Amino acid sequence: MQQARDFLIESEDVDRLISGLSDEQLQLVTDFKSWTIADVIAHLHMWNEAALLSLTDPEGFQAFFAPIGDHLMKGGDLKSFERARYADLSAQALVQQWRETYHRTADAFAVADPSTRVEWVGPSMSARSSITARQMETWGHAQAIYDVLGQDRVDSDRIQNIVVLGVNTFGWTFKNRRLDVPEAMPYLVLKAPSGDRWTYGEPSESNVIRGDAVEFAQVVTQTRNVLDTGLSVQGDIATLWMNNAQCFAGGPNPVPAPGSRKKH
Repeated sequence: MQQARDFLIESEDVDRLISGLSDEQLQLVTDFKSWTIADVIAHLHMWNEAALLSLTDPEGFQAFFAPIGDHLMKGGDLKSFERARYADLSAQALVQQWRETYHRTADAFAVADPSTRVEWVGPSMSARSSITARQMETWGHAQAIYDVLGQDRVDSDRIQNIVVLGVNTFGWTFKNRRLDVPEAMPYLVLKAPSGDRWTYGEPSESNVIRGDAVEFAQVVTQTRNVLDTGLSVQGDIATLWMNNAQCFAGGPNPVPAPGSRKKH
């Protein structure tokens, strides 16, 4: 499954980014909800482990998720749960566990039937969708690390998996906010990292989003406010979407304020 390969490469890119950071540097506070770099790695690690269990051990997944769900139902947040879960590990040991788990997760999904249904926090999904979500989470959360380290990311056309996820969650963005889903998704005209032209939806001059595919992915993963990108957004529906876009599960999450997410 190519998506498993893409997830692996995405994870390896992050691994290279943080390789050589000291325990102290791994405690640098990012612009994402004041999470540290170590918090980001803990989050990716826990949910990679959950995805692996959902594919290989459904009952184990339910047992794994039960205390997380209980913590959230009582008003706790993920950062506090994940910090407590890995409190006995040094930052370096946490990175090593994450490294081992993302390799095992990629290996398991690489040989899975893409259409296999796997359990998740909400509705079940296909194995292909599950591992694509892991790539999206890895790419999206890694932006905070790139930013705090003052590094630019060099993207490839595997970003298309995340773009497609953004397209597929157009309706979800509105339903999640209890808004009526527009009949027509805006026409997307995006430039891929390779220079290719990607289009989605029906051609329109009045309901259209044009620009860089990476910046579109940043908006739907909520790592940038649309006003901090060069995207050209025309039409009320296109504007409403880009002001609320959310390609990940969970309740409606507020988009970052303009200027709040940027390279240091």
